[in-house]
Amino acid sequence: MIGDRGGKSDVVRVWFCSTDSDFAQLVSRTLGPGFEVRLQDGFEPGEAQAQEQWCGVALIDLRDPGCVEAGLSLVDEINQQDAPAPVLVMLSAHDQDLKARVLEKGVYDTIGCPPDVVELRLLLRRAYKFYDAEKQLKQLKNQDGSGERLGEMVGATESMQQVFALARKIAPCDVTALITGETGTGKELLARAIHRLSPRNSGPFVAFSCANLPETLVDDELFGHERGAFTGAVAARRGRFEAADGGTLFLDEIGDLALPLQAKLLRVLQERSFERLGSNTSHGINIRLICATHRNLQDMVKQGTFREDLYYRLNVVQLHIPPLRERRDGVAVLAYHFLDQFSEQFGKKVKRFSSLALGALEEYDWPGNVRQLENVVQRAVVLAEAATVEIWHLPNILSEGFRQQRLSHSYDEEVRDFKRRLIMRTLHECGGNKAETARTLGLARGYLHRLINQLQIQREDDGSFEAGAEETAENTTEDSSLDSARLM
Repeated sequence: MIGDRGGKSDVVRVWFCSTDSDFAQLVSRTLGPGFEVRLQDGFEPGEAQAQEQWCGVALIDLRDPGCVEAGLSLVDEINQQDAPAPVLVMLSAHDQDLKARVLEKGVYDTIGCPPDVVELRLLLRRAYKFYDAEKQLKQLKNQDGSGERLGEMVGATESMQQVFALARKIAPCDVTALITGETGTGKELLARAIHRLSPRNSGPFVAFSCANLPETLVDDELFGHERGAFTGAVAARRGRFEAADGGTLFLDEIGDLALPLQAKLLRVLQERSFERLGSNTSHGINIRLICATHRNLQDMVKQGTFREDLYYRLNVVQLHIPPLRERRDGVAVLAYHFLDQFSEQFGKKVKRFSSLALGALEEYDWPGNVRQLENVVQRAVVLAEAATVEIWHLPNILSEGFRQQRLSHSYDEEVRDFKRRLIMRTLHECGGNKAETARTLGLARGYLHRLINQLQIQREDDGSFEAGAEETAENTTEDSSLDSARLM
C-alpha cells in the first residue's frame, strides 16, 4: 500500500540532519503525532546509506554557512541511492542564492527559517507521499500479470486490483466478457491484457470501434465483402471476424451498434459462422469475443434500443472499470507512470511533480479519465525545462483557482489539527494543569482557555483529552501565533 515503509502507513519517517542539536530536538517535538524523527548531528559521509532503508524524507538544515558544502555533498549522496528519499532543505529566509543551488540539485523543496510548523508538516507529508508513489511505480514495473499491474495497466487502488483479479480469473476460460466504464478508463487495455493471459495469446487480437459509423460501413468492416458486392467492391475483402479467427475480437462501444446489426451479431454468436456481403457461403469462426461500452445497456434494453437476447449473450462476465475521480488515491502513481514513460520517450530528465502540481492533478475530476491524465502529463513533460513539473506546466483548467482556494482550505485544516493535537498532548503531559500547560506552550493563560473552548477539547473520565464536536464557523479565524511560538 502507498505509504507503507515497513511500519504504519500514516507515519512519516524523517531523517533530520542539523548542526544545531537543540533546534533539531525542538523541531522534532513540535512536529507532533504522525512523524517519527531520527536526528543526525552534522553531515557525516556514509550516514545516508545507513539510513536508506528507514528514511522516508530527508530534512537538511543548511542555515550554518560553514556547513553548506558538507550539506550539499549529503544531498548528492542521497540522490545517488537506488531509491533516493526526497530532500527538504531548511534555509535562512533571505539566502536566495543557496536556494537556487539546492533546487538545481533536484531537492523536493526548501523552507525558510524559522519554519512555519504547519507548512513544514504539509511539505514533509507531501514529499513522503511522492516518494511512496515513485517507489511503488518502480515495484510495479516488474509485476506484469501479478500484484497491482496488469499488462500496460497500473492499478494502485483496491477497486482496480479487484478488476485485475477478476480479469486474471476469467482469462484462461474461453467466455465472452463485457467491459463497462466511462470513455478513457482503459477498456481496450484491459481487453488486451485478458487476451495475453488467455490460451489464445498466440493468435491475433483484433479491435474495432462501433462508434459513430454508418451501418453499412460497420457491416462491411465486421463481415467483409465479395467482389462486386456493391459499387467500388473491385476485390474480395476479409472482415474483422475472419481476421480474428483463432484469437480475440474486441468490439468497442457495442452500445452504438444499430439494431439490424445487433440481430446479425446475435446469429453469428449462436451459429459461430457468418457470410460476407454479397455471398451465400458460410465461414466458420473460432474467436473469443470481448465487448465494451460506456453506455448502460440495461437501460437501453428497457428503452428498446438494445436487444435483450444479445445483452444476455454478451454479459456472461462483466468487468466494470471505475472512473478516475472515484479512485483518486491512484492518480499519483498513474501520473508518475506517465511521467517516467514520456521522459524516456522524449529524452528529458523530468523526475517529479511539485507539490502544487500533484495536488492539482489529485483534485481534478478527470472527465476524460486516464486518457486525459496521460495527455496532460505528456504536455507537462514537453513544457518542463527542469527536473520538476510545476503547476504552470498544467492546463489552466486544472490549475485555475487551485492554489488560492484548495490550499487555503487545507492550510486552515492543518492549523486547527495541529493546535488541537499539541494542546491535548501538552495538557496530558501536564496532568491537566492549564496554568502549567500555558507556561509550557509559551501562551497567555486566557488565550489557552479560548483555544480549548474553540477547539472543543474535553477531559474524559480516564484523564485523557479528546476533541468534541467540530468547530463552528466563527472559530476558524483563530490567532496563528501558536504556529511559530514553539520555533521562534
